Amino acid sequence: MKSIGILGSTGSIGVQTLQVIDTFPGEYKIKYLTANQNVKQLAEQALKYNPDTVCIVQEELKDELESILKNTNISISCGRKALLELAGRNDVELVMNGLVGAAGMEPTIEAVKSGVDVALSNKESMVMAGGIINDLLKTNSCNLFPVDSEHSAIWQCLKGENNCEIKRLILTGSGGPFRTKPKETFSSITLEQALQHPNWDMGNKITIDSATMMNKGLEVIEAYWLFGVTSNQIDIIVHPESIIHSMVEFVDGSVKAQLGVPDMKIPIQYAITYPHHSPAQWESLDLEKMGALHFEKPDLDKFPCIRLAYEALEKGGSSPIVLNVANDNVVAAFLKGLIPFTQIPTLIEDTINQHDWINDPNLDDISELSGWTSQFIQEQITTYA
Repeated sequence: MKSIGILGSTGSIGVQTLQVIDTFPGEYKIKYLTANQNVKQLAEQALKYNPDTVCIVQEELKDELESILKNTNISISCGRKALLELAGRNDVELVMNGLVGAAGMEPTIEAVKSGVDVALSNKESMVMAGGIINDLLKTNSCNLFPVDSEHSAIWQCLKGENNCEIKRLILTGSGGPFRTKPKETFSSITLEQALQHPNWDMGNKITIDSATMMNKGLEVIEAYWLFGVTSNQIDIIVHPESIIHSMVEFVDGSVKAQLGVPDMKIPIQYAITYPHHSPAQWESLDLEKMGALHFEKPDLDKFPCIRLAYEALEKGGSSPIVLNVANDNVVAAFLKGLIPFTQIPTLIEDTINQHDWINDPNLDDISELSGWTSQFIQEQITTYA
């Protein structure tokens, strides 16, 4: 029985991970579950899966969680420190990191330090600390299994291949809900409209990232660290149907692509069952019903977040860190109705331009940069309001 810890079990990735595990009765043991504030759902999961430990990050909710689980033997912890301690446990074989945003970076690092394999949905870990994490993976002889559909696709396409024969990686993206919307109408975009993704069922933060296409920019940076290519070897193509999840072109002109229905449970399952493609209960791709596939270049004028991400990657150093933390903060502000949609890339670019660039940031630098970036964004939002 394979032991798994799930970080962010009440979020979109965590819930779907448990749905995958449900289809393999008796094959997986849930060692721990964590949530930020969804105490009722965490308690329901705990009663169903009987983990050794649960952690609620918002400390004021611990009493409520204890009340619900009082007749169980489940250990209950709370707070950010407890979350990091769980992530660093070495009594699990796999950690699923389904946390959202920059908050997922430290747990990834703690898991890798313990020599535990990580199924990584949290792309921000690699965006902010890709070099550090890669060094730790080598030192601790463990693996990172990408869960993002695009990076899972590339990972599968590269299986058995020689990386020196890669010509380019081609990340596909649906284009989000505003792919065909004229730029001059962006000022009227509402939160409700931005949360209506045409293909994927995801959490609010990643759905907004898809609407701005910052998700593609962050994926470019993640791919750079995951697959050891240069920024010039990573391209983005808009593919509205979301059937081809990414492609690899090799130096001889051949192209490998990974196809499937747009369902995150597919890459989640591959990450937790690796190296096997185990039988699944999800919808499979019907090529006869699929019809035509379409492709187009991304519009960098309409979606400047892509340009900002490429520039941050090429500049290197602290730029991707500030890009990522700034994006976390402005998306949160947009979700709260504090700024309009069009301010998202503007505030991110202003923040990158204003920060004191560091060539080779360490973990302390990342922490300080994160604090500075969050404060700067909050000041700008206050000024804007």
